[in-house]
Amino acid sequence: MKEPTYDIHERPPLHRWLIFSFQHLFAMVGATVLVPYLTGLDPAVALVTSGIGTLTYILITKGQIPAYLGSSFAFIQPISAAIANVGIDAAMLGAFLAGLVYGIVSLFILSFGTEWLLKLLPPIVVGPVIMVIGLGLAPTAVSNAMNVNGEYSLLHFSVAAVTLLICIIAAMYFKGIFGLVPVLFGMVGGYLYAVAMGIVDFSPVAEAAWFSVPQFSIPFVTYTPTWQWGIAIAMVPVAVVTFAEHTGHQLVLSKVTGRNTLKKPGLHRSIAGDGIAVMISSLLGGPPNTTYGENIGVLAITRVFSVYVIGGAAVIAILFGFSAKVSALISSIPPAVMGGASILLFGIIASSGLRMLIDNRIDFNENRNLVISSVILVIGVGGAMIRIEGFELSGMALATITGIVLNLVLPGRVSAGSMALNQQQSDDDSAA
Repeated sequence: MKEPTYDIHERPPLHRWLIFSFQHLFAMVGATVLVPYLTGLDPAVALVTSGIGTLTYILITKGQIPAYLGSSFAFIQPISAAIANVGIDAAMLGAFLAGLVYGIVSLFILSFGTEWLLKLLPPIVVGPVIMVIGLGLAPTAVSNAMNVNGEYSLLHFSVAAVTLLICIIAAMYFKGIFGLVPVLFGMVGGYLYAVAMGIVDFSPVAEAAWFSVPQFSIPFVTYTPTWQWGIAIAMVPVAVVTFAEHTGHQLVLSKVTGRNTLKKPGLHRSIAGDGIAVMISSLLGGPPNTTYGENIGVLAITRVFSVYVIGGAAVIAILFGFSAKVSALISSIPPAVMGGASILLFGIIASSGLRMLIDNRIDFNENRNLVISSVILVIGVGGAMIRIEGFELSGMALATITGIVLNLVLPGRVSAGSMALNQQQSDDDSAA
């Protein structure tokens, strides 16, 4: 294996340290600010909670896993629905509970190992659910790409098309570090085209102060939380899916760094760190966090594994979050730019679920596999729901639970020892 440029506990010289940290910041920033943009949360808060979450994760994993945590795409639908129907307080409560589930799972892994998790989340369940995440978000991407205030706009659709085209070109033809951030290139290119078309208003950017406090939503400070069973049931099952993503990222990291992070510091610490980061984010009004495949790609290309570099990116993200100028610039991005980038991003999420099924050689000649995947896809994409006296279980949450139950009760289930969680990147909170 090729020797690392800087190993996990090595600290580069300051000038290189800053350059390497900015690389990681650029790799995650496009997707991280897209999530709050789509859900109605504050992008500045997302940057701050992303940085705090990453620093917390490094601390809990004893500085042994160089992973960056950004906004999770898996939670877009439930958070958007919660904010629209009940309010941000309920959405943050649901996110906090999802993070708490991470903590409970980490304790189970510490006590009983990982075999029970493999039984609960085989690829035949996780793959279709990941596809549901991407396909369920598709209408949002298309609407942002072509509509303005509910009305079709050819001009805005052209902005989305240019953004998507640049994303595709960057993903297909750019090499090295540049090939890892096609979404960033697409959003910058689409934004410049939108400026040329005269649909970007720079006045808020000019008026904004350089430094300001983001619009944090803190329980018992800015609002009084109220319990919502429906929100809890909608949000918690999403964490079940992100466990598989997280484990896959750890397997990839282990190969990249040459260290078995599932054993040292352990998958239980890694999941606990992710869960606590999610809970901290929810207490500040930010979207749930997850490990980012883009940043793992940066590690693989540069061979710079230093946690100091990851920590530096986290600190820069926090500083950017406290700049009203940066926040205003992000807010000036037209929905069409976000829509164009989202078409590729959400498609990649759906495709990564399909890739999981292919990589694990799921045989669809077996009726069992066909039934489980079919039911998950139609329930999740179709928006099926169970509603009883104010209690509601719908969409991805219902599809996930249904898939788990079918996998457990239908005959022919493969033994846990022969199952493997997918090692490939599944971008449900991450980007291209």
